[in-house]
Amino acid sequence: MAGPTTRERGERQQESSGPPLVRRIKRLRLRTIVILGVAVVLVAVGAVWVLYGSSWLRVTRVPVSGTRVLTPAEVRDAAAVPVGAPLASVDTDAIAARMRRKLPRIDTVDVSRSWPHGIELKVTERTPVLLVRKGKNFVEVDHKGVRFATIAQAPKGVPLLRMSVSSSGSAAASLRRFGTDRLVREAVLVAGELPGPVRHLTGTVEVHSYDDIRLELADGRTVAWGSGENGRAKARTLTALMKAASGARHFDVSVPTAPVSSAS
Repeated sequence: MAGPTTRERGERQQESSGPPLVRRIKRLRLRTIVILGVAVVLVAVGAVWVLYGSSWLRVTRVPVSGTRVLTPAEVRDAAAVPVGAPLASVDTDAIAARMRRKLPRIDTVDVSRSWPHGIELKVTERTPVLLVRKGKNFVEVDHKGVRFATIAQAPKGVPLLRMSVSSSGSAAASLRRFGTDRLVREAVLVAGELPGPVRHLTGTVEVHSYDDIRLELADGRTVAWGSGENGRAKARTLTALMKAASGARHFDVSVPTAPVSSAS
């Protein structure tokens, strides 16, 4: 009896080696995908547990930096950071909003996670440029016009606002046109532009009208500043004028391009 031909032997070999190999490769790929999928899930579950369920990454420290008048304890109390909570779950935006609401003295605040156990609170306090008398106390006002604190004792180097607007004439017309709040804002603008050495010498920022704001220095000298416009130019001019006419008692920089100084 004749044996199988060469063609028949090739077909049988293909039948025995082709499809089973493909099936094995598919099973191997499927097994790999399943293993990888399980591994990813386990890693994800483990990461979630480490972040939220374990005791490894929980808040235990709340360092505070940047304070000058405020104390770190006051900042921590206002922040109300949930000590013991998972670090990843802490709402830093809510903490920042809470601090600004409870402590108006804070100008800017940065709340950040410090892994593995800290929530850092970095604050910048407002700096007063003007004081407004309120009964026996003083209200601190920053360069933005924000009234942020009421204090019993006036700090050194911060001028006091004095409203000396006449009830008649051009001053009264200025008051009717701009209103008291606008005049106060102009005074704040002037105080914020004062050169450092002059600011520390200024005892009073006196408002007579929108265009007539004057400075009374602690040593008795006076400055006619004019309006709050062109503040930087006026500041530069005043600095140069006080150096050039050191013996003068009165300076007028209301027109910074044509300053005047006098002995009286």
